[in-house]
Amino acid sequence: MAFLSGLSVAITACLLVNAIAYSAKHGTTLSKLTALQSLVFNNAQATVTLDSTALKQLVKLASNGISQTRTEGVGFSVYVKAEDLTLGGGQTLIYDGVLTNDGNGYDDRTGVFTCPLAGTYMFVVDSLSRKPTSFHLYHNRTIVASLHISNNLPSHTYVQISRTVILRLRKGDHVKVVSDKSKPGTAHRGYSGFSGARLY
Repeated sequence: MAFLSGLSVAITACLLVNAIAYSAKHGTTLSKLTALQSLVFNNAQATVTLDSTALKQLVKLASNGISQTRTEGVGFSVYVKAEDLTLGGGQTLIYDGVLTNDGNGYDDRTGVFTCPLAGTYMFVVDSLSRKPTSFHLYHNRTIVASLHISNNLPSHTYVQISRTVILRLRKGDHVKVVSDKSKPGTAHRGYSGFSGARLY
């Protein structure tokens, strides 16, 4: 009888490991995997007593593995609505047009992204301006990237500038775009935006 119980536990372990591996490879939904896990567990109960410590630990480990692999996506893409937004020196740009805000990290009232989930993120800042302009991307209180348009632009000339960075963030970190104190410049409707997404 002990041999049969041990064999059943081994078979159950093999089935659960294969189910989790298949889920990771083929994107099986959590509900399908949970149903499969329940089926395997119920089948194991037919041959192994309910107080089997090994079986309970196996099911717990499998459940923990499933929950740890399910993470919500974090990403946002916002833009300036105004036709020609003139900025003051040292002003945080408030991108008031929101295309996406998965995870609700971006606040369109303050212009600040607050990291809801630690990880590695990519940020893109772009702007269209017809005046000398300088912007800085801040990670908390540190400038991590800058964008600049020089003073010597021909009249009625618009210039598109862009910058991309990848940052490691902790939960609660802040990322924002701030105009330079000496050359605040302008941001133009639809052509000036701020985007970010958690990569992993």
